[in-house]
Order: sequence, then structure tokens, then C-alpha cells
Amino acid sequence: MSHFAEIDQDNIVVRVIVAEQDFINSGAVGDPRQWIQTSYNTQGGQHLLGGTALRKNYAGPGYVYDYERDAFIPPRPYDSWILDEETCLWTAPVTRPNDDKFYIWNESDQQWVESEIVQPVALE
Repeated sequence: MSHFAEIDQDNIVVRVIVAEQDFINSGAVGDPRQWIQTSYNTQGGQHLLGGTALRKNYAGPGYVYDYERDAFIPPRPYDSWILDEETCLWTAPVTRPNDDKFYIWNESDQQWVESEIVQPVALE
């Protein structure tokens, strides 16, 4: 079994299913040309288990399939973020501090801001 992403007329992923190639080719779920195989184990152009990466990233709803790059690209998290051509992932214009603290991106100030991690409260 493989994972397949259905893309709409704008190349946006609508859904991802697990199926055999023959099932996709049968047309049972629509035009086979709208279904593109994706790999659950591919992220940032790397296969997480050491295999061959497929289409840069595992597809998800809202991702865009770029035919030119043969890659699935996640939604852009912030307008200022830049697409890394190697990984097809978005990166902040400022490198996140590399320490043991938790940071969130502040788009209006274009910087990483230290934030406290809120511990979940146990329900009784």
C-alpha cells in the first residue's frame, strides 16, 4: 500500500489516502491524474528511515504540489518566511536561537520571542 494525495485544479492537496496504484488507476476515486504518490517517511527531502525520499515532503491537506520541483510544499506559516529550495520547507528570515528555551515567531516584529511553556493541567 502507498499514500496518494488528491490535488485540485490549483494543485492544492485536498486529501491523502492509503491505496494501491491499481485502485487509483481504476478511477474509483476520480481522475487518476489528480492523485500523486507521497511518502509518509519523507520530510525536508530526506527519507526518515534511510530510503529514497519522494517529493520532498509527505503531503497533507492544504499543501501545494509543485510540478516543476516535483515536491509537496506545506502552507506558508507567515508572510515573511522563505522557501528553502533544498527541503521545500519554509524558514524564518531570522534564525531561531539555539538554546534550551522555547520560542515563538512574532511576525509583526520579525523576530523570535521567548515564551513560557504552559504545562497541561491534569483533569481529575
